[in-house]
Amino acid sequence: MSKFTLYCDNEYIDPLLLSSCVYSTLKQRVKLSAEICFCSPEDIKQLNSETRGKDAVTDVLSFPSAGVLAGEIVKIKNYPFDIDPENGGVFMGSIMICVERAREQAEEYGHSLNREIYYLAVHGLLHLFGYDHENEDDKAIMREMEEIILNKIGAVRG
Repeated sequence: MSKFTLYCDNEYIDPLLLSSCVYSTLKQRVKLSAEICFCSPEDIKQLNSETRGKDAVTDVLSFPSAGVLAGEIVKIKNYPFDIDPENGGVFMGSIMICVERAREQAEEYGHSLNREIYYLAVHGLLHLFGYDHENEDDKAIMREMEEIILNKIGAVRG
């Protein structure tokens, strides 16, 4: 089973449900892992500045480890240097979520904090799997996948 390591006390997401829905949607058949960390606005602003050259608070940042291409089925043999020693699967990378920014966005969009945290986690995970939203075609694909996964979890809008 795939796993996530949570680095804070968190009542917002069920990592096993999230991982199984993401991985089944992406048709992954091997053990995979990722870490989801929750941070302050100050911390994510600093990371955003250091890694992207943007001096602003953002909601989520993804740091892919394995370099997977969008749509790729991950095979352990192709990622020998990205093996998670805890479960023997491929470590996909890290995701940082700013809970305070998520709270603001949940209020702005009129849905629960729970739904916003799930959305940001799914969004970040899709980035770890090589998906992006740099152009309109890629953005449409990513948004459709986000909605499919969020509907499986039951994290619907409103």
